[in-house]
Amino acid sequence: MKKFALIALCTLLAQVAMAQDFKTTLAKTFYEFDSAKLPEQQIAMCNKLGLVAKKWNKEWTAHYYVALAKTILSYAEKDNPKKDAYLDDAEKELAEAISNIGKENDETFVLAAMIANARMAVDPQNRWMKFGQEFSSDLQKAKELNPQNPRMYYLEGISKFFTPKAYGGGKKIAQPYFEKAQTLFAPENDNDITKPSWGKKHNENFLAECKKEDKE
Repeated sequence: MKKFALIALCTLLAQVAMAQDFKTTLAKTFYEFDSAKLPEQQIAMCNKLGLVAKKWNKEWTAHYYVALAKTILSYAEKDNPKKDAYLDDAEKELAEAISNIGKENDETFVLAAMIANARMAVDPQNRWMKFGQEFSSDLQKAKELNPQNPRMYYLEGISKFFTPKAYGGGKKIAQPYFEKAQTLFAPENDNDITKPSWGKKHNENFLAECKKEDKE
């Protein structure tokens, strides 16, 4: 019995060590991606995130962060076919994340909304109806699951921020969304990479831009 107990303890310790190694590696790689200044640096870190997802294939957040990185890269890309290629990859990684969880959650719906918005940004004139509806629908589903998720309001704020005033957008319209997101970001921390907390820094930047207009 002592032998079996020892084996079980060793197995448990090995699993804990592996989990910690995964979290440390994922956190380091994503933070390097998020803080990268040059496009080539972001691409390199995105590729490293892909390797992390291959090594820890059953961890949903590994695929989630690859999908997030690919979506962010699509916004920076100037070539439309390449934008869509990034988003094709993002959708595949997101589907893998959902498969690992066994169901969708508020964070996967938020990321799906972000991907839809990025699809629309490729060709707004011809895509706004299809992907605009997907964007709104996915955010609504996220809100139903967790109305305290700040990333929903952050994405809504970005959408309003870049929508022309003539169509119901602009900085003043966007500001309340960023303020709402800021309130909900406050209690979050980044101590556990498997509990997504991205967006806070960029939300603060957008909010500052909105407030600048009020002083003009």
